[in-house]
Amino acid sequence: MTQPTRQAAAEQKRRTPMGTVHVVDPHPLNWLYITWNTMEEPVRTDERGHIVGAAMEDAHWEGSTLVVKVREGIRFQDGEPLTAHSVKRAFDEVQKWRAPHPPGTYLNFHPDTRVEVPDDYTIRFEFPEPDGLALAKFRGFHIASTRFWEEEGFGYRKYGTGEGHW
Repeated sequence: MTQPTRQAAAEQKRRTPMGTVHVVDPHPLNWLYITWNTMEEPVRTDERGHIVGAAMEDAHWEGSTLVVKVREGIRFQDGEPLTAHSVKRAFDEVQKWRAPHPPGTYLNFHPDTRVEVPDDYTIRFEFPEPDGLALAKFRGFHIASTRFWEEEGFGYRKYGTGEGHW
């Protein structure tokens, strides 16, 4: 068996994936592009600005409780399935912040909102008072995989919190 030439070995090494790619974007709104391209939201907006389901398949009100059916079959980029537990984790993580949303506090959910997960694809948001913007707030509600929350979490490792450094 012959040894590869130096040039062939160098070419093979060049084509072999190695390590992690770190993207640096100093733009002050880069967090928006990152979240919109790596996370899911319960809803999106269509070309006319109307709210349409994304990770949320359906929702209905039962008094002051919004019952959300999570769409089955969605997976995060790391392969983890998105379930109602993923939505609850995102809600719980962001509710820890005093000012969860850089664009404005109007996107915050009331701090006394309670969330329960009766099954893998149903989540119940019980609001302490009427919230006519609940579905619109879901447009800025980012759902991430377990790996995200446990490894980075909007700067938790670097800053100890996900707020205030935007």
